[in-house]
Amino acid sequence: MEKTCSLLVHFDKGTPALANEIKEALEGNDVPAKIDGMKNAIMLLLNGETLPQLFITIVRYVLPSEDHTIQKLLLLYLEIIDKTDGKGRVLPEMILICQNLRNNLIHPNEYIRGVTLRFLCRLNEVDIIEPLIPSILANLEHRHPYVRRNAISAISSIYKLPNGEQFLVDAPETIEKFLSTEQDQSTKRNAFFMLFNCAQDRAINYLLTNVDRVSDWGELMQMVVLELIRKVCRTNKAEKGKYIKIIISLLNAPSVAVVYECAGTLVSLSSAPTAIKAAANTYCQLLLSQSDNNVKLILLDRLNELKSSHRELMIDLIMDVLRALSSPNLDIRRKTLDIVLELITPRNVSEVVLTLKKEVMKTQSGELEKNGEYRQMLIQAIHSCAIKFPEVASTVVHLLMDFLGDNNIASAMDVVIFVREIIETNPKLRVSIVTRLLDTFYQIRAARVCSCALWIIGEYSLSLSEVESAISTIKQCLGDLPFFSVSENEDAADSSKKPQQASSITVSSRRPAILADGTYATQSAASETAFSAPAVVQGSLTTGNLRSLLLTGDFFLGAVIACTLAKLCLRLEEVQPSKVEVNKASSNALLIMVSMLQLGQSSVLPHPIDNDSYDRILLCIRLLCNTGDAARKIWLTTCRESFVKMLSDKQLRETEESKAKAQVTHSQPDDLIDFYHLKSRKISVLCESLLSKFQGMSQLELEDEVQDDLKRATGEFVKDADDANKLNRIIQLTGFSDPVYAEAYVTVHHYDIVLDVTIINRTKETLQNLCLELATMGDLKLVERPQNYTLAPESSKQIKANIKVSSTETGVIFGNIVYETSNVLERTVVVLNDIHIDIMDYISPAVCSDTAFRTMWSEFEWENKVAVNTTIANEKEFLDHIIKSTNMRCLTPSSALEGDCGFLAANLYAKSVFGEDALVNVSVEKQTDEKLNGYIRIRSKTQGIALSLGDKITLKQKGGS
Repeated sequence: MEKTCSLLVHFDKGTPALANEIKEALEGNDVPAKIDGMKNAIMLLLNGETLPQLFITIVRYVLPSEDHTIQKLLLLYLEIIDKTDGKGRVLPEMILICQNLRNNLIHPNEYIRGVTLRFLCRLNEVDIIEPLIPSILANLEHRHPYVRRNAISAISSIYKLPNGEQFLVDAPETIEKFLSTEQDQSTKRNAFFMLFNCAQDRAINYLLTNVDRVSDWGELMQMVVLELIRKVCRTNKAEKGKYIKIIISLLNAPSVAVVYECAGTLVSLSSAPTAIKAAANTYCQLLLSQSDNNVKLILLDRLNELKSSHRELMIDLIMDVLRALSSPNLDIRRKTLDIVLELITPRNVSEVVLTLKKEVMKTQSGELEKNGEYRQMLIQAIHSCAIKFPEVASTVVHLLMDFLGDNNIASAMDVVIFVREIIETNPKLRVSIVTRLLDTFYQIRAARVCSCALWIIGEYSLSLSEVESAISTIKQCLGDLPFFSVSENEDAADSSKKPQQASSITVSSRRPAILADGTYATQSAASETAFSAPAVVQGSLTTGNLRSLLLTGDFFLGAVIACTLAKLCLRLEEVQPSKVEVNKASSNALLIMVSMLQLGQSSVLPHPIDNDSYDRILLCIRLLCNTGDAARKIWLTTCRESFVKMLSDKQLRETEESKAKAQVTHSQPDDLIDFYHLKSRKISVLCESLLSKFQGMSQLELEDEVQDDLKRATGEFVKDADDANKLNRIIQLTGFSDPVYAEAYVTVHHYDIVLDVTIINRTKETLQNLCLELATMGDLKLVERPQNYTLAPESSKQIKANIKVSSTETGVIFGNIVYETSNVLERTVVVLNDIHIDIMDYISPAVCSDTAFRTMWSEFEWENKVAVNTTIANEKEFLDHIIKSTNMRCLTPSSALEGDCGFLAANLYAKSVFGEDALVNVSVEKQTDEKLNGYIRIRSKTQGIALSLGDKITLKQKGGS
């Protein structure tokens, strides 16, 4: 059995020191050898050795030593050894120790006195402590604060012992008198803390007596004062008003820790607008003054909590919060933007957007290596502002379009998606956006950005000049045709099949050759021409961004180019009166499309064109050759209508999410609303009650009373947890026939689990040394060592066990209860039922963009594939059941899930309290026998969440509860 000690010592078990060697070292006069011997003895004791033969040696040869290190090691040794026998009685040889401790307590050296007093704080044997009490009390008057400080701690520890009050009856009164004369801040803190724990009324009395001097007390003392105020106000809310003034005064304290605790205490005790504003202002000031990134993140978390419950008050501080963007840390900037975006109103949106614009312009300097990621966050924030408040879009859209050619593809994609949405929601900006886009199109280097920009050009180029300019821009970016030089296509094919015998061949017949401008020419049969394999004609990179992307084999972009040209030609027919110009534009478009098909089918590129892109380009060719009214309507009208519907669905989804985030509590229509101001029936009595209630109240207290009334009226005062929910969390650990009955109430917090175990002795005997022994499996860790208890017949005991959680993984807690009885010498063991910790307690629904989902899906390395095996016959019902069972959010819009086609694919997303992402893709198909078939794929960055979520889905997918 390991021994507990306040010192953590490393010990190599491979080379244990022998007891005889230690004894020889201790008996000698060499001080360093004695120190090494004491250290070896302590390490052996900590690792389970008993070494009873060393005690007398230590008493004879170590106790008289004057060396401070030896005395400190001696006290550690005395802390570890067993000082009682099996029946709990103090061993007789411990009397030898008492005299040494008394000598140390009156030693002229303050260090010896201090360490001895600290040792007494960890001593539980009353028989050893009782003779030392007069010496301990005498140390309260010692000249050195180190001794007085430890004397207070020793008195406090002794007073808390089971019979401690009998030995120190007047200890609280003595400490209260001591407080009035003590000058050392640390000693005063220990004294006040003792009154706080042992005589709370005296601590309150001392605080209220010296309320005007609280601001002059030291940091440690002020922290204890705040802790006392929190404890008192939780137990007696009626006295909250007299303490809030103290908290307000401490907001100006020089200590940052005190100011932070003041703000937190103020928020926890009061909901008055004045108190919340004071706390929020304090957090903002600390956010700007502190340089530590961890401190900034904690302060942002506190501000985020205030935003959730007091949004209207936080709106006025939005610019103060925005100043945190000056930090170079991306996590701080991300949290700051998340808070700010939820505080934007029509009054402050212009100011916020102006600040964000300045930050975007700063990212162009390129001084920081993560400027690209920061710019992307800013663009997304501006996008969100512009969607909520379209009037600010005109001030930012042209600035952001300068970043369409950004090297950070994600940032450029955010810009082009922002432009696509703004051009639809702000018709007044259409002309300027299209013009600006055509001017900057050649700067775009990413294929995905080009595809989106081309779609915008094809959809929103409406006037004649815009259409002609768009066609011209695309032609310039494609460069000269063809995309590869060839003289004889068929000979080229033949040359690839036959072995090449010479470096040149002779053209023996008259066949048309394709020139660089796309026209045909005829060669003479007598002329000899050197023919080589097809070669790519590289256009100018400054004007041919589309050409360079096409020549890399990106034929999806080629299909987008074809569709854009087809739309522009169809729209040209509507706005261009000259048929000649229309036919010329269509011919050029057809030539470009055919050239792309030739490039895709040639041997120039390592991979031929894919079938989807080939069919898409071919469809555009047929469309331009034979246009019908139905096809024209689909291409020019229906496509835009689908985009508008997508935007409306997105806006509706965001509205629903914002409503879900808002924590609105409602009371039942028949619930009683108690207006205590109106309890009296007579007006005179009412006036008296109002005057007596409000007389002497500060403005903050009045506001607090009003806020409490509003909360009662709106039903915001609700129980912490539903009784039914509590019953669901009670787990039976033993059987009803066991001599000891045990059950546990499991409370899961973010980073720890609290087991509140109730143990009942169902026998007629006293259970001695009863111990609840627990062990864990998974990423769970016990915080405290088990303690022994004595349980009277038919009595009960509440035992709390804290378990730390380090990851989102299904864990198991198991263990047993061990106890002894007076009749049976052997220990009895009762094995407990296992407690399974559910992963659902750690994950919550979250939202992310489709782009972010796809990025994470490609990056995450852990995947768990679960086959669909369910009795549910409907695809939508099955999806709803999976969402409910896994506590995840469906990212696929409801409009995409409508209809009854027999197929369903949806993406689900959740985030754990540890910041881990959980991605799920549900793909199901209804078979001919009306059963569902398919797979549920789970991806995450860590193995634990993928496996745990897979097990949960496997268990729940059949439709069970």
